[in-house]
Amino acid sequence: MAQLDESLVGDDPIKFFLNWFDDARNSDITEVNAMTLATVDTYNKPKSRIVLLKGVEDNAFIFYTNYNSSKGLDIEINPNVSLVFFWKELERQVRIEGKAVKVAPEVSDEYFQSRPVGSRLGAWSSPQSQKISSREVLNENYKVYEEKYASGDVPRPEHWGGFAVQPEFIEFWQGRSSRMHDRICFEKGVDNKWSTFRLAP
Repeated sequence: MAQLDESLVGDDPIKFFLNWFDDARNSDITEVNAMTLATVDTYNKPKSRIVLLKGVEDNAFIFYTNYNSSKGLDIEINPNVSLVFFWKELERQVRIEGKAVKVAPEVSDEYFQSRPVGSRLGAWSSPQSQKISSREVLNENYKVYEEKYASGDVPRPEHWGGFAVQPEFIEFWQGRSSRMHDRICFEKGVDNKWSTFRLAP
């Protein structure tokens, strides 16, 4: 029976997350890096959607998006966000709370150029989260940029790039029988050191 205790988790939540992420990647799970991103809009209403984790760098969780999208605009106003990973097959969940900040432009440039040409053209073509009259709007936009960048050299638009979620709280949830699950949490103090505690399921 799977279980989780403090001695197993250790004192570094990022290191333990990467261990769990490797476990998930080595299991029969699709889209291991899919995570729910929750933001808060100007009316204090929460919004959530699935995005993809693109890496863990400098102890921060990285994802990319259109900065003019709903989530991008929410983060500009309120950088406090929440991430959730759920790996059903392993009965594991990770919940992360922290602040999202833009990554350096050169980091976004490097990742953007690693994407397929079609994805790069799509970043120019889609006015993400805006109302459009029909699918044809996207198709026509795509044709315009496909012709403009016919050479295949597609630069990164300024409105597209990465965010780094700097965690302040991380919870590891391990499912167990009889609903007696394990929940071990890390919380960052003012000294930037992590404290650990357990929550009742």
